[in-house]
Amino acid sequence: MAQAAGSINTDYRDWEWSADAGERARLLQSPSVEAVPKSGESQGNGTGATSALGAVFIVVNAALGAGLLNFPAAFNMAGGVAAGIALQMCMLIFIIGGLVILAYCSQASNERTYQEVVWAVCGKVPGVLCEVAIAVYTFGTCIAFLIIIGDQEDKIIAALVTEPEEAGSSHWYTDRKFTISITAFLLILPLSIPKEIGFQKYASSLSVIGTWYVTAVIIIKYIWPDKELVPVEIPTSPSTWMAVFNAMPTICFGFQCHVSSVPVFNSMKQPEVKTWGAVVTAAMVIALFVYTGTGVCGFLTFGASVDQDVLLSYPSNDIPVALARAFIILCVLTSYPILHFCGRAVLEGLWLRYTGVTVEEDVVRERRRRLLQTISWFLLTLLLALFIPDIGKVISVIGGLAACFIFVFPGLCLIQAKLSEIQETRAVSWWAQVGYGVFMVTLGAFIFGQTTANAIFVDLAA
Repeated sequence: MAQAAGSINTDYRDWEWSADAGERARLLQSPSVEAVPKSGESQGNGTGATSALGAVFIVVNAALGAGLLNFPAAFNMAGGVAAGIALQMCMLIFIIGGLVILAYCSQASNERTYQEVVWAVCGKVPGVLCEVAIAVYTFGTCIAFLIIIGDQEDKIIAALVTEPEEAGSSHWYTDRKFTISITAFLLILPLSIPKEIGFQKYASSLSVIGTWYVTAVIIIKYIWPDKELVPVEIPTSPSTWMAVFNAMPTICFGFQCHVSSVPVFNSMKQPEVKTWGAVVTAAMVIALFVYTGTGVCGFLTFGASVDQDVLLSYPSNDIPVALARAFIILCVLTSYPILHFCGRAVLEGLWLRYTGVTVEEDVVRERRRRLLQTISWFLLTLLLALFIPDIGKVISVIGGLAACFIFVFPGLCLIQAKLSEIQETRAVSWWAQVGYGVFMVTLGAFIFGQTTANAIFVDLAA
C-alpha cells in the first residue's frame, strides 16, 4: 500500500484529550512486547528489539489459546470437514488483510496500539466504540476462561473420585460452583490486582506449549482411538446454509490477535508493512494448521456428538487427556489476568479522558480505583461463569465482537486513511483499496449482526 500523502484524522482533543490520558495506550501493549519510544524517527530507523521470527512467535502466541477447544464443535456446525476448512480459508484471507491494514495505518498515524490507531485514523466516535468493544470482549473472554476451568476441573475430579455416582452422593467440595470459586479466589484474583503484569510474559511460552500438547493429544487420539470408542455419525453437509455461519464466531474468536498486533509490529527491528505481511502470513498459517488439526481430528473422533469443549468428550480417566486439561487450566489461569489488565486499562483511559484528569494528578486515587475495578470485574465474571455452564454460548457472543476487531475497525481505518490522501487523480488501486475496506466493514457487520442475533434469540434464550 502506498504511504498516505495527506494527514490522518487527529480528532483527539474533541473530548478533553491529553497526552497523559494516553497512558491507557501503553497499558494495552502485549506483555511479550517491550515498549519502544514513540517518535516519527523510531519507526523509520527500526529501534525495536523484536526480530521477524520473534514477531511470528508472538503473533502465534496471541492467536492460539483455549479457543481451540471449540473448533471441533465449529466443524460440526459448519457441516463437516470440507465446509469447515473452506470457511477457515476464506476468512483467513481477510484476517491477514486486516493485520496488514493495521500496520499500514499505524505507520500513517504514528500510533502504537490498536485503539490509538482507530482513534487517530477514524476519529472520536469510532475510537470510543473500539475501546468499549475491547472492554466488553475482554470481559466476555474472562467469563469463558472461568467456564473452561470448571469444565476441566469437573473431569479431573471425576477421575480422582472413584466412588460410584449416585443421586445426592456427591460431596460439597466436588461441586462445580465451589471448585471454580476457590480456584478463582486463590489463584486468579491475586494475579489480577497488581498494577503491572510484566511477570506474566514468562508464562506465555508455557501456555503455547500446552496448546500444542492439546492439539497433539487430539490428533493422536484420532489416529489411535480408544478401543471402547463406538462408531459415530459424521455429518458431511450443513443442516441449513445458515448453519455454516454459526461456525464463524469460533473462527473469529480463535484467530483474533489484531488488538495485540499493533504493538508487536511497532516493536520490530524493521517495522515495514511488507515484512509484516510475511510475518502475519506465516503466523496465521501456523495457527491454521493447529486449529484445523484440532477441529478435524476432534470432529472425526466424536462426530455430531462432540461437546462444545472437545476435552469433555473424552473419558475422565484418560491420563494424556488429563494432562491436557491441566495445561488448559494453567493457560487460562495466566491468560485471565492479562485480559483483565487490558480491559481495566481501557476503562481507566476512558475514565481519565472523561474527567479530564491527568495520570500524574490521579496517582493517589489510582490504587483505590484499581482495587474497586478489579474486584467488581472479578466478581461479575465469576458470577456469570457459575450460571452459564456452556462455553459455546459465551463464544457465540464474544465471537461477534472479535469480527469487529478483525474486519470492521481495520476496514474503517483503511477507508479513512485512503480518503485522507491528497491526490489530484485517484488510480484504480486507490478505488480497489477503498472497495476492499467497504467489503471488510460489510462482512464484519454481517458476522457481528448474525452471530449476536443468533446468540440472543437461540443460545441465550434456550
